[in-house]
Amino acid sequence: MKLHPPSLAWPRRQFLSSLLAAAAAGVAGSAHAQATDATEALRAFVRDAKAGRASFTQTVKSPDGKKTKNSSGKFEFSRPNRFRFVYEKPYAQTIVSDGQKVWFHDPDLNQVTVRKLGDALGSTPAALLAGQTMDKDFELKNQPDADGLAWVLATPRQKDGAIQSLRIGFKGKQLAALEIADSFGQRSMLQFNDLQIEASLPPETFRFTVPAGADVAEQ
Repeated sequence: MKLHPPSLAWPRRQFLSSLLAAAAAGVAGSAHAQATDATEALRAFVRDAKAGRASFTQTVKSPDGKKTKNSSGKFEFSRPNRFRFVYEKPYAQTIVSDGQKVWFHDPDLNQVTVRKLGDALGSTPAALLAGQTMDKDFELKNQPDADGLAWVLATPRQKDGAIQSLRIGFKGKQLAALEIADSFGQRSMLQFNDLQIEASLPPETFRFTVPAGADVAEQ
């Protein structure tokens, strides 16, 4: 995927595209997991949560910290490699993976981009939300507690990507926050609400139908 110059819009798109990768290197958590620290909580989340859904809010900060952009939406996942990530405010945008392909839909432009799942996976935040091989793609290290959360730092093993690092916050054994630092110096903080772990979700949740008249590009 082509990288764009830094802007407050870019991190949201990068997070969306990286969510594909979430399909392959995930971080889903279980309220029943027995974890002694944030790293173990993260591994338990990946190991035990088969499916789930949550709402989220996201705050993106410019490199100098003077500008922020807020957005919100919902996401659903089903292991392995299936997810639906939907931004609702202030602009609509959707990413859906059926485990084989990933669809990016921008309703404002009426554009759909389709990529093979394998081409989109790797050391990205998406790898922390719906995948299974987290330790393969990230180096994990416990961080000091802050803001009432226990934190773990996930550093991509692939060093030339757009994502510099991820910080994942747990409240007890529950996934609560995800902070992304990108190569442009911007930071994006996602805070999760009402996370519900499910045994499964309906297969149609992860199917995408191209809207009538949409411009479709396959990569």
